[in-house]
Amino acid sequence: MTAARLYALLIALCRILTGIAFGLLFATVLVQVFARTFLPDSPVWTEEFTRQCLLYMAAFGVGLSYRNGELVNVELVTDILPAPIQKTLLFVSAILTTVFAGLLIMPAWQFVSIGRWQTSPAMGVRMDFVHASVFVLLILLSLFALLRVVRVLAGASNGKPEGQSGELP
Repeated sequence: MTAARLYALLIALCRILTGIAFGLLFATVLVQVFARTFLPDSPVWTEEFTRQCLLYMAAFGVGLSYRNGELVNVELVTDILPAPIQKTLLFVSAILTTVFAGLLIMPAWQFVSIGRWQTSPAMGVRMDFVHASVFVLLILLSLFALLRVVRVLAGASNGKPEGQSGELP
């Protein structure tokens, strides 16, 4: 399987998982609204499950957001600079994002491990499954940042987020 195919597969997988998390979130909120409107007691678990869906939606979507430039960006400075300097700054930024997210992966794993002995109050879910969302988020953010670095080195990108003007095909 080629690198481009693996990249497309990763993007598709993240889109699907983000969509599933959003669909579960949407369904859970509908259950809560329906229950509050038509039933004497609403289920307690819906608020907790909604939070967990939000965490995983962010975890699965962070790499896609980074890829498309939808995370926090300060483009005011880079957009007025000449193209070679823009490319260098964006490249360095991608390297720093990769490094910082990578440095946080082990502490995030320790955070996940702590949750092994805890359960969520309403659903009784082991908290390591919930805390794993932070671990997944950091892995995907570092992976997508690393892929931007690789794409710049391979000449497939000028460092700008994909889909923005100036991105190479």
